[in-house]
Amino acid sequence: MDTNQLESFVAVAESFSFSNAAEKLHLTQPAISKRISALEEWLDCKLFNRIGRRVSLTREGENLLPRAREILLSVQQTEQAIRVGSKSIAGQLNIMTSHHVGLHRLPATLKSFINNYPEVNLDIQFVDSEFAHQAVLHGEIEIAVVTLAPATEPNIVALPIWHDPLAFVANQHHPVLNKEHINLDTLSHYRAVLPGLNTYTGRLIADLFRRHQLRLDARNTSSNYLETIKMMVSIGMGWSVLPLSMVDKNLKILEVAEHVEARKLGVIHHKKRQLSNAALAFIEAIKAHGTL
Repeated sequence: MDTNQLESFVAVAESFSFSNAAEKLHLTQPAISKRISALEEWLDCKLFNRIGRRVSLTREGENLLPRAREILLSVQQTEQAIRVGSKSIAGQLNIMTSHHVGLHRLPATLKSFINNYPEVNLDIQFVDSEFAHQAVLHGEIEIAVVTLAPATEPNIVALPIWHDPLAFVANQHHPVLNKEHINLDTLSHYRAVLPGLNTYTGRLIADLFRRHQLRLDARNTSSNYLETIKMMVSIGMGWSVLPLSMVDKNLKILEVAEHVEARKLGVIHHKKRQLSNAALAFIEAIKAHGTL
C-alpha cells in the first residue's frame, strides 16, 4: 500500500467515478483501476461496488476513507513542514475558487504567481464557495479563494481581500422599470432569477426579504454560476442581484429603496493547518493585487 493508491482511492470515492478521478489526478482510467486493484489485493477486500457505470463504497471502503484522508493529510503536512524549514517555494499547491472569483478577481494574481514561482505545480478547482468552505474545514484542500461566509467558523481563518458591492438588476425592458418607485415590495410581485438559496449570496437576498416579511418569487436554476444568471436576466427571465462589477449595457440597475449587503471575497484556510511556503506566497500575491 502506498500514498498513490490511497490518493486514487480517495479521488474515486469522492467523485463516484473512475473516469472523473483519472481526470482529477491527470492519469488514465486504466492507471486508476490498476492502483485500486493493487490496494484491494493488499487489503484482501473489495473497496467499491461496481454496478454498470455506478460506483459506490463497500463497508470496507467506508471504513478506509477517513483513515486514508488522515494518512494523506499527514504526509502532505510532513512535506510542508520540511519545505517551510528549507524556505523553498515549490511542490504541489491545490486551491479551490468560485467561478466568479476565479474569472473576475484572480487572473492578475495567477499570472504573477506562476511567473514568480515556476517550481510550484498549481492545481485550481472551480467549485461553489460553500463547497470550498467545507473542503477547507475538513482538511481536503489547503486554501480557497471564495465568497466569505456570513457567519464566522472558529476553525476557519478568513482574510477579506475584495469588497464586492451587489446591485438589483433587470434587463432593459423589464416591466418593473415602468414603476415610479421600486422597493422590495415591488420586486416581490415579479419573478427573480437567483443562485440557490443555500448559497451565501442567495441567503443574503432571501434574508433581506424575510426581514421585511415579503415573499420572494425565485426561479430555481440548475447553476449557481453568476455568468449564467446574468445571461438569464439579460434575456428577460426575471430580475436578480449581481455584483456591480458584472453590470454591462445589457442590464439596468434598479434603484431599490432597500439595499442588499455587499459580499466580501477573500482567502480561507484551516486555523490548525500549517500552510506550505507555496500557499503563503500565494496569499501574499493575492494581497498585493487586492483592493479592499
